[in-house]
Order: sequence, then structure tokens, then C-alpha cells
Amino acid sequence: MLRRKENPGTASFVHIVPMKSHYSLTDAQFEQQFANAVLDPAVFTHEAHLRLAWNHLNQYGLETAIEHVVQQLKHYTKAVGAADKYNETVTIAAVYAVQHFKIRSSSSDFVTFLSENSQLKTNFKDLLNTHYQTNIFQSAHAKATFLAPELLPFD
Repeated sequence: MLRRKENPGTASFVHIVPMKSHYSLTDAQFEQQFANAVLDPAVFTHEAHLRLAWNHLNQYGLETAIEHVVQQLKHYTKAVGAADKYNETVTIAAVYAVQHFKIRSSSSDFVTFLSENSQLKTNFKDLLNTHYQTNIFQSAHAKATFLAPELLPFD
């Protein structure tokens, strides 16, 4: 898949390499391609979003992970023409959710971590709904601004 930013034939011409899964990349490659907004959007699934949070939490800790994930996801969604899909509350809540399970896990890699905490993948909305009364997945306010949990705070 080729994507053009600005003028064809210039340095703004970006090549996105199609792939079947984000797992075909090392953590460093995944983070670099995502940060540079050249990761194939077809592989940026919910699971890949969780992996992004996992990687950033491992490298930077909670507060910096939140800053990086928010900044990179805003940049990425804008670059791939999906800025309207960005949700500030869900993005930050996802990092908190991964952190919650990460501190209770002895897993040293994402695949094992996700296997042990499959509810992050299979029941993500239900997990977040234990924290929120507001439907953060549909709320325009939640998309634009982080809403603190109303029911159960993040730990």
C-alpha cells in the first residue's frame, strides 16, 4: 500500500509495507513504525493497541507511557486518515487497564501477558464499563477529553 503526504516524488512520499500481523515486527520495529505513522493500518488492531501500551509501560512507566501513547496515536490516526476514530478516554483507560494487569503478572513478554489476561482482548469494553457510567465509546466528550472514572478509580 502506498500513501502520499503532500507532493508525490518528494520526501513526503511514504511507503507502508503491508503485513499480516503486528507480530511480524519486533517490539522496536513495531514502536518505530507506529511512531512514524508507517505501520500498516490493517494490522493496528485492538490487540496491537494493547501491545503499544505494554511496550511503552515497560520502557517508560505509567505517566510517560500515557503521554507517548496519546501523542503517537493522535499522530498515527491523523496520518492514516482516521483522526475521527481517536478516543482520548479509551486510549488512556487502555493504558491504565494494561498497567493494572501488568503489575499483577509475572509475564516478561506481551504474548504470554495477553494469554494470561485474555479479558483485555475479549472483554475490554466490559472491563472499562466497570469504571465508567458514561458510555465512553460513544461520548463525543470522552473522545475529545479524558474522563476520569466515575465508578471505580484506576489503580
